[in-house]
Amino acid sequence: QLQLVESGGGSVKAGGSLRLSCSFSGYQVNYYAIAWFRQAPGKEREAVACVSSISAKEDRTNYADSVRGRFVVSRDKFYNKVHLQLDDLKPEDTAVYYCAARAAAQLCSGGLIEGPSEYDVWGQGTQVTVEG
Repeated sequence: QLQLVESGGGSVKAGGSLRLSCSFSGYQVNYYAIAWFRQAPGKEREAVACVSSISAKEDRTNYADSVRGRFVVSRDKFYNKVHLQLDDLKPEDTAVYYCAARAAAQLCSGGLIEGPSEYDVWGQGTQVTVEG
């Protein structure tokens, strides 16, 4: 059974950086489409970024407009992880960040990040707090 575990959250000042990781256990990360979502208190869960395979050597990525140019998602096939690099963090980035996966290559295509209902395996989340 696939299990996802997020790590790397923390508290930083505005303009700072964090690197979140999503570790896969039970299956190889390259067979899955992976998305990062976040949820702030009192708000709905929103998609942040996603990655899926175009071929054995090439991935596609998509980003929410609010994070494009500041966040980068990448897949580490050797260590079976997916990373989300968060740069130039803003107080509005404060949220619990979740990674989610689904064995569906067609996800994260067409310039879109599908919603939470399209992903069927979730991690427990990691808190990111950005102080203004």
